[in-house]
Amino acid sequence: MAIEPYRRLLRLPGVRTLLLVGLLARIPSTATGMALTLHVAEQGMGRMGLGYALAGLVTAVSTIGMAVGSPLSGRFVDRYGLRPVLLVTTIAQAVFWSTAWAMPYWLLAVAAAVAGLLALPVFSAVRQSLAAMVPVEQRRVAFSIDSMFVELSYMTGPALSVAGIIALGSTWTFALIAVGLTGAGVGLLLLDPPVRSAEELRQPQAKVSRRTWFTPGFFALLGTTMAATFVLTATELSLVATMNTAGAEAWVGLAIGIWCVYSLVGGFVYGMLPRGFSPLVLIAGMGLLTVPVGLLAGDWRLLVLALLPAGLLCAPSLSSTVDVLSRWVPAGARGEAMGFHGTALLIGGAASAPIAGAIIDGAGPPWAFLVAGLVGVGMVALALPFWRRRPQDALATPDQPAEPSTTEPDQPPVANLTT
Repeated sequence: MAIEPYRRLLRLPGVRTLLLVGLLARIPSTATGMALTLHVAEQGMGRMGLGYALAGLVTAVSTIGMAVGSPLSGRFVDRYGLRPVLLVTTIAQAVFWSTAWAMPYWLLAVAAAVAGLLALPVFSAVRQSLAAMVPVEQRRVAFSIDSMFVELSYMTGPALSVAGIIALGSTWTFALIAVGLTGAGVGLLLLDPPVRSAEELRQPQAKVSRRTWFTPGFFALLGTTMAATFVLTATELSLVATMNTAGAEAWVGLAIGIWCVYSLVGGFVYGMLPRGFSPLVLIAGMGLLTVPVGLLAGDWRLLVLALLPAGLLCAPSLSSTVDVLSRWVPAGARGEAMGFHGTALLIGGAASAPIAGAIIDGAGPPWAFLVAGLVGVGMVALALPFWRRRPQDALATPDQPAEPSTTEPDQPPVANLTT
């Protein structure tokens, strides 16, 4: 039965609980950016009304803080375990979000940067724990369902944030986010999922040098991860701009929802496949399929339909990058590596927004689709020469050296682009 891989995965001890806690814990995290933006930009009910330029500055410094803090928190997890990091970051988020509504602008900007630096590492922690709890041959399925849950959290969190700011104002919305993030941190603290498997814990706990895994191949993996979020962010902005130009603002939420469903379906199907594909193949495919989408920008309904092929590759593209990372990086450095992966996701989205916005303003949304797709393909082309220079000892144990093969057991040996 095609769905059997998911059944086998969910029968593993603790996996079902971890995925559910991860889904609920990510919702308040995905609500934070929109809440900050609307609090600073809009007027009334405790909001500052300073406009979107200053709001963008606050979210930018928060994003920079998260980009810097993500690998740092992962490194601390590798050294001291998950609980100390969760304790510190949970307290930091509770303090910031329970007081941010009362801060003047410049204090808010500084505090947002610090809060970003000490962001709750829920995304990387869940993925790191999945890599520890799930056998290698089942990780692709695990990260596929995790990517679907991430999609659901991003469909829920920002929408709840907008509804809260409009209906309740900044004070109560920020308080609810504080409660949500505190609950997420406490939930993960109580669950205390492992970050290393029992087999990995039996190995000598020697310090892992970054030089053994931060190779040109790993850097290429980060580049392709950035390319994926660049394409996704630019696509979302271009879709919204197209619909606004067509006077279909009321249908924007529906259109984005349909696009997210494409990704959910793609992630679900990808997890059921007998073999996976390299991120290079998936991200290049997503980019190529995005290039011609703008040709149908004259009718937003056809545009949404045209997004189907590329949309089906969204979740598989992102989950495949995590799967590869979990195979390439030794367990003793997996937290830091997951942190760098989170940083790559943030950088790709942050770089895409102003570039796509400038193209939309200057040439129109159809050209933004074109550029987004070409950037994705171009980044994959740049990564390709470095892909072979990958870490070789990620899955090695003291009595089992790393396999020198360039292919994995459950990956297709096509053009040596396997994970």
